[in-house]
Amino acid sequence: MAWALKLPLTDEVIESGLVQDFDASLSGIGQELGAGAYSMSDVLALPIFKQEESNLPTDSENKILPFQYVLCAATSPAIKLHDETLTYLNQGQSYEIRMLDNRKIGELPEITGKMVKSIIRVVFHDRRLQYTEHQQLEGWRWNRPGDRILDLDIPMSVGMVDPRANPTQLNTVEFLWDPSKRTSVFIQVHCISTEFTMRKHGGEKGVPFRIQIDTFKENDGGEYTEHLHSASCQVKVFKPKGADRKQKTDREKMEKRAPQEKEKYQPSYETTILTECSPWPEVTYVNNSPSPGFNSSHNSFPVAEGNGSPSHQPEPVVQVADIESCLTDTILSSHLLTRDSESVHQNLLPAATPQDAQQWLHRNRFSPFSRLFTNFSGADLLKLTREDVIQICGPADGIRLFNALKGRVVRPRLTVYVCQESQQAREQQQKHENGDGASSTFFVYHAIYLEDLTAVELTEKIAQLFNISPRQISQIFKQGPTGIHVLVSDEMIQNFQDEVCFVLDTMKAETNDGYHIILK
Repeated sequence: MAWALKLPLTDEVIESGLVQDFDASLSGIGQELGAGAYSMSDVLALPIFKQEESNLPTDSENKILPFQYVLCAATSPAIKLHDETLTYLNQGQSYEIRMLDNRKIGELPEITGKMVKSIIRVVFHDRRLQYTEHQQLEGWRWNRPGDRILDLDIPMSVGMVDPRANPTQLNTVEFLWDPSKRTSVFIQVHCISTEFTMRKHGGEKGVPFRIQIDTFKENDGGEYTEHLHSASCQVKVFKPKGADRKQKTDREKMEKRAPQEKEKYQPSYETTILTECSPWPEVTYVNNSPSPGFNSSHNSFPVAEGNGSPSHQPEPVVQVADIESCLTDTILSSHLLTRDSESVHQNLLPAATPQDAQQWLHRNRFSPFSRLFTNFSGADLLKLTREDVIQICGPADGIRLFNALKGRVVRPRLTVYVCQESQQAREQQQKHENGDGASSTFFVYHAIYLEDLTAVELTEKIAQLFNISPRQISQIFKQGPTGIHVLVSDEMIQNFQDEVCFVLDTMKAETNDGYHIILK
């Protein structure tokens, strides 16, 4: 029972022992390192301190921006903490933007006492709409002739000099201002967010815009081209009073949330501070389109020969003496048909390069959108959803392009199968009819797809199949009862049965160097 004789140690005794142990553990550190060996830089060089140092904000992150722009409109309370702020605006209402000089003393002395130029833009926040900004704005111009997307309220503005609004750029205004003086600019946005939404059922959410300000200083030539600062913020524009109702709705929704949920959202600020961003790229374009058909893009890639529509294909030069042999032998060879079929109906492959994708767009009559998809490979195009394509190209062309990308071919109105009759086939057929021997001739038919159901279309399709000019076909006849030749008309073609079969025969025309086609 020796353990029972030990008395409990007092607090003073325990504290004294700990101090002695700590002093003993520190003894000798100075002797081991030496007086000059201990350096704080050596300690900071350890990996653990390097890792912590990399997480510290850099000087560039803490730098004070030369200018600050404040939009006098409240931010939405329904935005999560790490998301960008969103501000609601009323259509046509004047909103103040305060242009503040935020420079330190001695910073940018070259603009002291001088004017700077600022350009304000209303642009799309959605990247898919940015690809088609020109087409979207041209469509808006067509629907709202004489109106502008962005205007300056000059009477209410202060400190603004030489305001300008380019009539060809509906979403841009510019002006000069002196950073050393008070400057407030009032803007009006006349478009609403739902004007650029694909309407399906009504009540769709409007697309967000960006208000971006780019500021430039004067160069040696007196032009304001040297970039100083850019900032932007995200906004949505509603019909008059709509922004107030939306702000109230968001506030009521947040009040109903639990306290834990409210902590995940930003508070609503009375003003919106524009955050620094990259300068908006200058794109110069000329409007040559008479309508908003979104077809203002110009073809910048050559179309491969033989890949266009029949009316635009270069007509091959065929000598008269070679026409008959061309019609009877080589023109219906299967490799020609395969080449034409592949060039027109071949699906776009994921491995296609951007150049191949451009040629595919041209072949399938999507040339107006070739510039929008300049850097898209086959895989990039095939990844686009139906909604993406409709937003970029509009409803009509968007659905057509999506169907083409997915290989959805519309069934033709009429399919005609044709086969070229040769001298050998005639002899074999005659022997078979006379009972001299079994027919061993193998007939190859080719399909012709008709949409318009006209004689002109049939002529062009046969000429395309033969790889000759439609002008070299004088007339098309159908062999009737007792061997008569009936001129093929639009009405006759419209009464053809689907998937009807014909054997083609040729006959030299009497009046010109062309040939008649006989359907047997």
